[in-house]
Amino acid sequence: MTQRIEGIIPVMITPFNADGTIDMEGTARLVDWYIENGSDALFAVCQSSEMQFLSLEERVALARHVVEVADGRVPVIASGHVSDGLVQQAEELNAVAATGVDGLVLVTNRLDAGQKGGRAFLDDLDRLLGELPAEMPLGLYECPAPCRRLLSDDELTYCARSGRFGILKDVSCDLETVTRRVALTEGTPLAIVNANAAIAHAAMKVGARGFTGVFTNFHPDLYKWLLTKGAAHPELAEDLAIFLALAAMAEPMGYPKLAKHYHQRLGTFGHAGSRTVDVDIFEKFWALEPLLEHIETGTARFRARIAATA
Repeated sequence: MTQRIEGIIPVMITPFNADGTIDMEGTARLVDWYIENGSDALFAVCQSSEMQFLSLEERVALARHVVEVADGRVPVIASGHVSDGLVQQAEELNAVAATGVDGLVLVTNRLDAGQKGGRAFLDDLDRLLGELPAEMPLGLYECPAPCRRLLSDDELTYCARSGRFGILKDVSCDLETVTRRVALTEGTPLAIVNANAAIAHAAMKVGARGFTGVFTNFHPDLYKWLLTKGAAHPELAEDLAIFLALAAMAEPMGYPKLAKHYHQRLGTFGHAGSRTVDVDIFEKFWALEPLLEHIETGTARFRARIAATA
């Protein structure tokens, strides 16, 4: 049976060189940073990776490189599932599967892309599953681009009971939905992993199996502590949950370029170029530099408070 993929799972950003090519050395340092900061798995070639703006060759090379650098220290899952037609989807997913990833993630809005409704999603899913390696663990991702396509309860139950799926990256951003989904998947290999920082702590309390939101690119270790130690320190956990939710409100200010500038500050890699965001985010979003400084300072202070509990 497929094993659950759970815990703190960063949605990886893709460093680029000044000439626009993928910075593989910077990517290697980023992988090490994620692992050193408590990540349980890595989600490569996702929306945060700008997968819609990468060629298939680049998506494959990026997934393979992350697998090689991770070197078995944590599982690596990847998507790169962006095409409209099922034939093209099978081609790109099989190419990513061949890189050695530990799990292959299907994007829900690519199935029933024509929005026919009814059984169209499940019909497309069954056709696609027939084209993928039977032994490959699978995941599901309610990617917001080009549109957010949430699973119905029936679709989720079908996937959970199939035994093929180990994770749903839940983008419902709704605690009631997360709670219901946890109950629907009980006793199956499918882990519900929330992606919304505002409900991260509450979702963990009701049984979500971790966190995989965009601010895993800033402080995955703080989410890890909240997941594994927060129950033993409820007052600190509540304070931390508030900080994490407020910090994540910076996401609309030019993410993923925002996270790349943050890693420039950390020295992870040297260039903050983005194919998704081509504007100067410091010009567009006033006082962004002080905001990043506050996030960095707040992160350091919570790390100190956590260290004092050990």
